[in-house]
Amino acid sequence: MLYQRSSQLFTEAEEVIPGGVNSPVRAFKSVGGTPIFAKSAKGAYVYDEDGNRFVDYINSWGPMVLGHAYEPVVSAVIEKAKLGTSFGMPTALETEIAKLAVSMVPNIDKIRFVNSGTEACMSAIRLARGFTKRDKIIKFAGCYHGHSDSFLIQAGSGAITFGSPNSPGVTAGTAKDTLLASYNDIQNVKDLFEANKNEIAAIIIEPVAGNMGCIPPQQDFLEALRQICDDNGTLLIFDEVMTGFRLAKGGTQELYNIKADIVCFGKVIGGGLPVGAFAARNEIMNYLAPLGPVYQAGTLSGNPLAMAAGLAMLKALNADQAVFTRLEEKTAYLEKGIAKVLTSNNVLHTINRVGSMISVHFDANPVFDFETAKNGDNDTFKKFFHGLLVEGVYIAPSAYETWFISDALTYEDLDFTIRAVDKVSKDF
Repeated sequence: MLYQRSSQLFTEAEEVIPGGVNSPVRAFKSVGGTPIFAKSAKGAYVYDEDGNRFVDYINSWGPMVLGHAYEPVVSAVIEKAKLGTSFGMPTALETEIAKLAVSMVPNIDKIRFVNSGTEACMSAIRLARGFTKRDKIIKFAGCYHGHSDSFLIQAGSGAITFGSPNSPGVTAGTAKDTLLASYNDIQNVKDLFEANKNEIAAIIIEPVAGNMGCIPPQQDFLEALRQICDDNGTLLIFDEVMTGFRLAKGGTQELYNIKADIVCFGKVIGGGLPVGAFAARNEIMNYLAPLGPVYQAGTLSGNPLAMAAGLAMLKALNADQAVFTRLEEKTAYLEKGIAKVLTSNNVLHTINRVGSMISVHFDANPVFDFETAKNGDNDTFKKFFHGLLVEGVYIAPSAYETWFISDALTYEDLDFTIRAVDKVSKDF
C-alpha cells in the first residue's frame, strides 16, 4: 500500500501540532512508520487519504459498536445541527437520554453529562472525595482514566508507598493522594488499606482493562473490591468509558453482577461524538452542585449534537439487545481463528477476550496485569501491526491497547482478517 498523502499530511501537521497529532498514540511512536490519516469510514471499514481501505478494529477506540457512519446517528446529528449546535441552556434532549441511560444501567438513579471520558473520571473522583470527606484514591497500574493529574501516577518503591508523577506538570502534592495497586492482586489492595486506614475515598478501576491490552478481572476480584469498599466506607468507581453499553446493555455491572457506587461513561454514550458522563445513586449524585457542595460545570456539557448522537445509539442498542450476543459470537470466532493460525505458525501468544474486546499478546504466559502485559514481544507486535496494515487490516498502533469489534463486521471480514494474520505470522 502507498501512504504518500498520509506522509505529506503528517509532515505538515508536525509544523503546527505537537508531534503532528492531537493524541499521542496516533503518532505511531510505539510501532514506527508514518501515521495513517483517515478520510472517511463506513460500516466496518475506514479509508485513508491515499484511498486505501482497512477493516477497522479500532472503531474510534470503542464507540462504533454498530459501525461507522451508522445512519440513525448521522441523521440525528444532521437534523439537530439544523436547529443550532450549542445553547449553553438546558434542553429536553438531555433529560430524554438521561432517562434512557438510567433505565439501561443497574444501580444508578441520576447521571450528569460532560465532554469526555477524562472529564467524567476526574469529576467522579472529586465527587467521591467530597462525599466521603477523604483525599486518597487507589488506581491500578495499567488502567487509564484519562490525563487528569490524579491519574498520571506511576508506582513508588514498594507495595504500600505513595505514587510519583509520571508526567512533568503533575505535582508531588497531587501524586501523594494517589495510591497505585496491581490489577487482579487483592492482597496488594488490602495492604494499601491497612497502611492508609480511614483515608481512602475511592477505588477507581477499569472493570475490564483495555489500556494494557484486554485484561479480564480474575474470578472474585471485583467481588473482593466491592467487599473491601463496603468494609471501609470507600466508594467503588467503575470506569466504563470503554465497556459501558458495549459488553452488555448495563455494562460490566450487569455482566459480572457487581454494583459500583459511581460509574463513568464515554465513547458509546455519545455515538462517536465527544461526550462523557458519570452516574450514581441519588445520595451521591445529590452531593453535586447545584444541590450539593461539590462543584462541576461545563459550557458544552449536554450539547445537543452529542446528546442526539448518543440518544440514537442507545435507542438502537436498547431495541436490539441481541447485538451483544452477535458481538460476543463474532469476537469468539475471530479469537478462535487467530489462535489457530498463530499456533500453526509456531508463534508464542496469549489471547485475552471479554465480549467484543480482544487483544493478542505475544507471550505464551497468562497476561493478567500490567507487569505480565509488558512481557510481550514488542518487536513481534511491530511486525504484526505493519504486516496487517499492508494486508488491509487496521488494529491499534500499540501493544497495550484492546481491539474493538463492531457489529458491522461480517464473517467474511473476520475470515479476511484471519487469513491476513496467517500470512503475516508466517514471516515471524
